[in-house]
Amino acid sequence: MESYEIKKLVDKAQKQDRDSFGRLFDEYYKPIFGYVLKRVANVDLAQDLTSETFFKALKYLPKFEWRTENSFANWLFRIATNEINLHFRKWRNTLSINDENLNLPDRIPAPEETLPDYEIIQAQTKLERKETYIKVQKEMAKLKTEYQTVLTLKYFEKKKIEEICQILKKPEGTVKSWIHRGMENLRKLLEQNATI
Repeated sequence: MESYEIKKLVDKAQKQDRDSFGRLFDEYYKPIFGYVLKRVANVDLAQDLTSETFFKALKYLPKFEWRTENSFANWLFRIATNEINLHFRKWRNTLSINDENLNLPDRIPAPEETLPDYEIIQAQTKLERKETYIKVQKEMAKLKTEYQTVLTLKYFEKKKIEEICQILKKPEGTVKSWIHRGMENLRKLLEQNATI
């Protein structure tokens, strides 16, 4: 969908047009769910956090201000990032990434496919075989939250530095530094794991 169409939908949704918000939901569900899933490595949790992201977006939509072409998408990614970070802060002492709780699908379900009887179990089984991804996910979970966030946005979501700065509301130097340090720390963790 073109940015002018998104802007029109946002304007209408801000005026309580439910159909417009529904179309925005349909447009952004997959990218937001995919981002959350890459961060939390659990389908059920990703669905919950994605739902909470869109609930907060609907709640705070009247305060949203359009600034750049990707403003709305970046705003949704910022809300999702905040929900992920809130979850990790809440469950820091109980969360551990292991093979049992890594349940990632091969593809992101569309909103209409998120019913309990969706083929998530099959998709989880297929993805568990992707050992490299699982290994990286485990090691990334050991990084500081800000490093996990920037690495996921840059390398999995293919966001540009400017977009990451907008999403996180951080200066370019900080974002670049976090990416560099995050990669260095991840590389060390992967090397340590390879020698064990």
